[in-house]
Amino acid sequence: MKTTLLSSLIAAILGAGSTGLAQADGHAESAKVNEVKSHTLKVDEVARVDVANPSDFARPDSLIRFSLNELGTSSQALQVWLGDQAVPTQLIDSDADGVADQLAFLASLDAKQTNQYVINNHVSKQQITARTQAEVSIKDGGEWQDKVYVGGTFKNVSQVTPPSQYTDHSEYIRYEGPGIESDQVGYRIYLDWRNGFDIFGKKTSDLVLQDVGQDGYASYHEMSDWGADILKVGSSLGAGGYGYWTGEKVELVSKVKQRSTAIKVNGPLYSALDIDYQGWDTGSNVVDLTASLAMQAGSPMVDVELRTSEPLSNLAIGLVAHQGTELLTGDLDITGEAWSYVASFGKQSLFDDNLAMVLLFKKRDFIEQTQDENSYVVVLQPRGTYVQYAFGALWSGQPGGVQTKQELETYLHNEVERRTLAPRIRLQTAASKVLAKQTPAEIATGLSKSEVARRGDSLIYGQFDDIRERGTQWTYTTGLLMQALDDVSQLTGDAQFSDYGVRIMDSYLDPKEAIKGYDPSKHNIDDINGGKMIQRLYQRSNDPRYRKAIDALAASLEDHPRTSEGALWHKLRYPHQLWLDGVYMGMPFLAGVGLMQGDEHKVQESVNEFVIARSHLRDPDTGLYFHAWDEAKQQVWADPETGRSRYVWSRGLGWYAMALVDILDVIPADKTELRQPLLDIIPELASSLLETQDESGVWYQIMDMPDATGNYLEASGTAMFTYFLAKAIDQGYLPDTYRSATLDAYEGLVNEFVSIHADGTYHLNNICEVAGLGYGRDGSYHYYMSERLVSNDPKGLAPAIMASVQISKLLNSTE
Repeated sequence: MKTTLLSSLIAAILGAGSTGLAQADGHAESAKVNEVKSHTLKVDEVARVDVANPSDFARPDSLIRFSLNELGTSSQALQVWLGDQAVPTQLIDSDADGVADQLAFLASLDAKQTNQYVINNHVSKQQITARTQAEVSIKDGGEWQDKVYVGGTFKNVSQVTPPSQYTDHSEYIRYEGPGIESDQVGYRIYLDWRNGFDIFGKKTSDLVLQDVGQDGYASYHEMSDWGADILKVGSSLGAGGYGYWTGEKVELVSKVKQRSTAIKVNGPLYSALDIDYQGWDTGSNVVDLTASLAMQAGSPMVDVELRTSEPLSNLAIGLVAHQGTELLTGDLDITGEAWSYVASFGKQSLFDDNLAMVLLFKKRDFIEQTQDENSYVVVLQPRGTYVQYAFGALWSGQPGGVQTKQELETYLHNEVERRTLAPRIRLQTAASKVLAKQTPAEIATGLSKSEVARRGDSLIYGQFDDIRERGTQWTYTTGLLMQALDDVSQLTGDAQFSDYGVRIMDSYLDPKEAIKGYDPSKHNIDDINGGKMIQRLYQRSNDPRYRKAIDALAASLEDHPRTSEGALWHKLRYPHQLWLDGVYMGMPFLAGVGLMQGDEHKVQESVNEFVIARSHLRDPDTGLYFHAWDEAKQQVWADPETGRSRYVWSRGLGWYAMALVDILDVIPADKTELRQPLLDIIPELASSLLETQDESGVWYQIMDMPDATGNYLEASGTAMFTYFLAKAIDQGYLPDTYRSATLDAYEGLVNEFVSIHADGTYHLNNICEVAGLGYGRDGSYHYYMSERLVSNDPKGLAPAIMASVQISKLLNSTE
C-alpha cells in the first residue's frame, strides 16, 4: 500500500513501541509534521526566507535575488516583508520578454544578524526610492552631417546600434554611450572605438544621469552641485574596462564590425545593460563579445559578465595607470572561488583629489597581474566562453567617500568577504509543501528525473560540464551520481535511470585507453570512485570493457604511494596525506577488486584504511573525525604535533560514514574477522553523530561549532549521515533505538534542503560546493565558510537520492 512520507515516518516512529528510543539517542518519540521547525507558512504566503550575515561586520544593502521559478510562483505582484514593515522589493525581467522572472530585495544586516522575511502578494503602496538606473540617450529631430549629428534633442531609448559614421564626439549619444549608476557613483562607457570606461563622481546620493550632458559635452567636465566626470581615460582601460592581452599590451575592443547597447533592467534596486560587439578583431582572431554590466543600490561596484562566441584565453581587465598612484593587490593564496582584488589609489581624479579604483575577480580565473604603458592589467582565463569580474570607484568627494589608504584597505577586505561569504539563506516555499505528501521513493524519483533533464548529455565524455564549468572529465562525481540513479532504478524498477547511467559511463570506455581521460600517474584516489559503478555494470553483464576499466584502476592502486602504516595518499600532489574523502573513493572498490582477484590482502588493506583513519583522525572527546591527516606534519593546515587538520567538516565525515556501510556490502558475511572492525566503528560513530544533530534533524558545515559566526546547516553531510544511519539500521549494524533520530534526519533533509520549483523540478540546496586542503586552502574555519553554497551539485544531490532510497527500504522493512 502506498504511504506518504509523513504517514510513513509516523508509523515507523510509533511502531517502535516500547523499544526505548529516548534511552539510546536522546530523541523522544514524536510525530512531527513535515515543516521547517522555525517556520510555519501561512495560507497567503509564497515563501519565507532567513537571511544571515556570516561576517563580524554589518552588511547594509545586501541584494538578495531569487528566480520566481525558485520561489514556486509566477506571480507578477510580490512583496517582501520584515515583520510588518515592507522591504524595498523589485521584480526583474532578466530576459526582457516583458514578464518578470526574478525578485530582488535589500536585506540590511548587523554583524552576525539573521532576519526572517516573508514573501507574499500583499504589495505595499509605499513608494520605493530609486537608487539605481541604467540609460542610453540619442539625438532625435536633427540630421547627420558627415560624422556629426546636428540639431535635435536627446531622448532615452532602450536600445542603440549606432550608424556606421558614428565615432567619438559625434554628438549623437548623450555623454557618448550608455550610463549606469547607483546612489554612490555613476559610470559611462564610450560606445565607439575607444571603448573607454569613465567615472561620474557624485556629491549626492540622488540619481543624476538623466540630467548629465543634456546641454552638450562640456558641462559635465566642470564640477557642479551633483559632481562631474572625474577620470582621464586616454587610451587605457579606464575605470575597469576589458580587452585582450597580447602578452605585451592590451588590445582594446576597438576593431569591431558593429556595436550596440541595450538597457536590460532599469529599476530602483538593480539595473543592468548589455553591450554587444560583433566581429571583434583581437589581433589574433575574431570573436563576438557580449558584456553585461549591473549595479545594485548601496554599492559603487559594477558586476560584469563577459561572454564570447568561442573560447578566448587571456581576456584583460584593467585600470588606467596614472603616475603617482599606488597599486594594492589582494591575497591570492586562497581557494579558487574566493575573490581577490587589484586597486589603485592616489590623487588621480581630474580635480587632484583622492580616487580609488578597484578590480575584483575570482582566484580561479586569475592568470597574472601585469601592466602596459596605459593600464594596470589583470589577465583572466574564461570558463569556456564566460568570465565574471567587478569594477568600481571610490572618490573622496562623494558622501562618506574613501579618504585614506587605510579606509580603502578596510573597504577591500570587507568587499572581498561579502562576495566570498555570501549571506546564508534558508528558503521555504509554499510550492514545496507537496513534499510532505510524497514517499521517499517519490522524492528520490523526482530528484533523479530533474537531474537527468538538467544534465542531458553534458556528462558524456567530451562535452562541457556546466556544474564544474569545464570540459567533462573522468571524475568521482560522475560515478557517484550514476550510482545514485542506479539505486533508484533498483528500488523502483524504472530502468530509465540505470540506462542513463550506462550511457554516461560507457562514453568513457575505450579499447585502447581503457578509460578515456584517466591519468593513473596522478595517483588521485578520487579517480577510483567511478570504478564502483563500473563494478556494478560488470557484475550484471560480464562485459570485457568493464573488466578492462576495473583492471586499469586496480593497477594504479598497486603502486599508489602510501603512508608508513599503509594508508593510501590522497593524491600524489598531496604527499603523506590521508583524507576521509579518500576512504570512500577507494576502499569499497579495492575490497571488490580483492574479491574478484581472490586476493584477501587487498580486502584486508581496505579495512585497515578505516582503522588507520580512526586512529589518527578521531577526536576522543567528541568521537567525531577531523578532515585529514598529514603524516609528515608539514602542511600549513596540519597540527604540528598530531598532523591533523583542525576542524570537523561534515561532508568529510560523511564520506567516511557512507564508506563504512558500503564496504560491508562487498565483504562477505562469513568474513567475520575482516568485518568486525567496521562493525565496531559504526555504533561508535553513530552515537557521536547524534550528539551534534541539530533540532531541525540536520547537521552543520562545521559539525561541533553550531554557534560560530557564519556556520550553516549543510545538505551533503546531512544526506550522507542519513544514508549511513538508515542503511546501518536496515542491515542490522545499528539497533532500532536509532530509528527516531534517523527519521528526524531524513525529515530535516527534505524540509531544509529539498525544494520544488514552479516548473515542477526538484532541487537540493545549500550544498558546500567543494572543500579541500592545501593550494590556497589553509584549513581554517574561515576557509570552510568561504567555499560557495550551490544547488544540485552531485556531491550533495547523489547522497540525498541515496538517502531517500535507504529510508524507503527502512520504512518498507518495518511495514
